[in-house]
Amino acid sequence: MNEIVDREEIAPDTWRYVVRAPEIARRREAGQFVVLRVYDRGERFPLTVVDSDPDEGTIELIFQAVGTSTRMLAQMHEGDQILDLVGPLGRPTHIDKFGRCVVMGGGYGMAPVIPIARALKAAGNEIVGINGARSADQVILTERMEEICDRVEICTDDGSAGHKGFVTDVLQQMIEDGEQIDFVLAIGPTPMMRAVAELTRPHAIKTVVSLNPIMVDGTGMCGGCRVEVAGETKFACIEGPEFDAHEVDFDMLMKRQQMYSDMEGEARRMFKPHSTPLGKEEHPGCHCCEEDDNER
Repeated sequence: MNEIVDREEIAPDTWRYVVRAPEIARRREAGQFVVLRVYDRGERFPLTVVDSDPDEGTIELIFQAVGTSTRMLAQMHEGDQILDLVGPLGRPTHIDKFGRCVVMGGGYGMAPVIPIARALKAAGNEIVGINGARSADQVILTERMEEICDRVEICTDDGSAGHKGFVTDVLQQMIEDGEQIDFVLAIGPTPMMRAVAELTRPHAIKTVVSLNPIMVDGTGMCGGCRVEVAGETKFACIEGPEFDAHEVDFDMLMKRQQMYSDMEGEARRMFKPHSTPLGKEEHPGCHCCEEDDNER
């Protein structure tokens, strides 16, 4: 179980895995995620289910190898088995016929946009996709977005593909041009989601963000994913991950995320790549196995 049946690097340090998980494939809905653990002393971390094939009993995951755990996951191969894989978790996305929807992804944040965009399209909405990344080689899933959306805009920070600038620049231009926008979905780095919220707030455009703060158990037991929404404490793992962007306290969220930056940096410094992400017993004396990692 949890066998990796296919893997490919779709952008620098960004990977697409197809994993055998029949029960999750059968039950998952748009917006839900799984929690993984790669080795016995490793942390638990969430990844959105991008797609599933109930007949084949597989799910599709896309992630960027940025921290210790995701780097170890990226070292696995076809035929390897992920130690723990739990899900589907979180509340499914509320899908309705809103009208004209703008779905925005920053970097590998485009991956969780895909299943939601597909569900919105199936509900009869017109979909405009905005796919942003730092540079052309980091733009992912464009073809899949073009299959779903009525229109797709590409933007890169350096101008190497599409519009030069941020996803918010494209959205702002749409607003200034008077285009009808009934619903906005934004998924990506926290500063990007906050910027989208501030851009749509004055125009009262319904805006939803998917929060991916530090999650540990994914069941609401640990409280590691606390966020403030409309002045109330919410657990992103069980009451989200999606919330009204205009009600999220982004300043508090960003401060909470920065609490672990020192430990994350230390974990990256101590990480030593191996051909497979084995545990401490397979690598006696290995720092990355002896120390608990603190960043995905």
